[in-house]
Amino acid sequence: MNAASPEWTPETQWSAVQELFAGLAAAGAAHVVVAPGSRSTPLALAAQRNPGLAVTVVVDERSAAFVALGIGRATGCPAVVVCTSGSALAHVHPAVLEAHHGRVPLVVVSADRPPELLDTGAGQTIDQTHLFGGAVRWFGATGVADAASRPAFGPIGVRAASVARGPVPGPVHVNVAVREPLLAASRSEPAPRAARPVVVVDAPTIADATIDAVMDLLGGVERGVVVAGWGSRATGGVIAELAKVLDWPLLADPVSNARVGKHAVSTYEALVRDDRFADEHVPEVVLRFGAPLTSKVTNQWLRRAGRRVVVDREHAWLDPHRDTDVRVVGDAGQLASRIALRLAGGGFRAPNAAPSRWMAEWRDAERRARSSIDRVLDADEVLFDGRIARDVVAGMPDGSQLLVASSLAVRDLEWFAAPRSGVAVHANRGVNGIDGLVSTAAGIAAGSEAPTVALLGDLALLHDSNGLLGLDARDVDLTFIVIDNDGGGIFSFLPQADVLEPDEFDRLFGTPHGRDLTRLFDFHDIDVVAPTTASEFAVALRHALDSGGVRAIVVRTDRTANVERHRALWDAARSRR
Repeated sequence: MNAASPEWTPETQWSAVQELFAGLAAAGAAHVVVAPGSRSTPLALAAQRNPGLAVTVVVDERSAAFVALGIGRATGCPAVVVCTSGSALAHVHPAVLEAHHGRVPLVVVSADRPPELLDTGAGQTIDQTHLFGGAVRWFGATGVADAASRPAFGPIGVRAASVARGPVPGPVHVNVAVREPLLAASRSEPAPRAARPVVVVDAPTIADATIDAVMDLLGGVERGVVVAGWGSRATGGVIAELAKVLDWPLLADPVSNARVGKHAVSTYEALVRDDRFADEHVPEVVLRFGAPLTSKVTNQWLRRAGRRVVVDREHAWLDPHRDTDVRVVGDAGQLASRIALRLAGGGFRAPNAAPSRWMAEWRDAERRARSSIDRVLDADEVLFDGRIARDVVAGMPDGSQLLVASSLAVRDLEWFAAPRSGVAVHANRGVNGIDGLVSTAAGIAAGSEAPTVALLGDLALLHDSNGLLGLDARDVDLTFIVIDNDGGGIFSFLPQADVLEPDEFDRLFGTPHGRDLTRLFDFHDIDVVAPTTASEFAVALRHALDSGGVRAIVVRTDRTANVERHRALWDAARSRR
């Protein structure tokens, strides 16, 4: 077919694209993030003119994709990112990878050149078919819209949003071939037909036989631990209740949103660094929900357990060491609540019973280690990464959202944040990258419509500084807290820092940038402060959280001193005096 074919008209193309976006909206997509371009004009207009879709415009494709990712992460519903053809689509790839590995719903709708322009040297033209390979849950190519293909556009939109939602959430790519003229002569086309949404069940009902099998593993075991990592997709209260009924310590990474309740042990990193405690408290059974913890030290220690049971709602093999004994594919919340009810009803543990010796030892160790850590942190006014992470979590209001960067920030949160409820913690842990985090935070703030804090390192900010463009004009409540240690702080904890000469280490790993990051926020008309003491930081945090809008706090720290502080904290926790 060529552009002169009577089967194709600009009006038919326009109607088909409208129906595509009507299908997306009908199946649960509510937000569209548009990266401006020429070939994608019909796509952008169809999104803008659909009353069921909220449209955000972000000029950089990479940032746009991460904004959409953030919206999907915050809402659980797929956001749509629209981009033009060519290398623009390649810039979406990092967010697609994060959505794939992090199991975040995302729909990419790309404009493409029509078939007659492919392999002709036409500008902004690449082979976009299956560009993201196996990283997408589904790839759909519409071809050009003609009289025969137009009825398929609505169902394609429905399928795209439905597949993105699950049961294994993730990215979907729809590639739309668009011919010129891009605008229809008539804009009075009838309203697109509403597509019927597809109902997707999150997870199958867990069979009684599965509950029985897990009960056989847990029943009568005193020396067990419950572990919660990212992706457990169960409310913290449900997992905490199971830990309570089992009377086992709950080792929950903050990004699991399950570090709550009286059985939560937040100092496990420090405790298992104590060889004596680690040797005396090897569990018989580990019941893990979701991915492994961030802590490498604790994960290595957990491998010493007698049996390991992993519960994962989606069909992912979250078993990097390949040593899981029992793997349950099903809804974590359903499994936890049904086991808790079964155990409680069977008299596994009498109500208000005194803690077992096992749990009493863990609780005492947690109390002492937490007291030691807090005492060292509060002994002076020095600001460093661990104190900032602890104080940010403690200082955020109920109902707020926290995005924490990968690398050192997410580890400081795991190592030092005390248990608390009321704050939803997010992290791009699918591929653990530090790119796209400014835009992801903007998407979380927009999607949740709640006060949002982004705890970032300096390199994470610089990797996505384009995400700040135009952010001051958006209606979001977003605070950036940037820990600026002039480079890659995480590398100072690795053997490279001890083996290499300082100059060589800095050049290859420390990578100091030597930039005043407050000037970056000034350039983008974002209010910024740079506290130098813990008291000043506390005041700045309270003011930022009370102010609304977009603002930033930049804290300068020293990489070498930061390592020394961390080691002092672990030493204090080990002594537990």
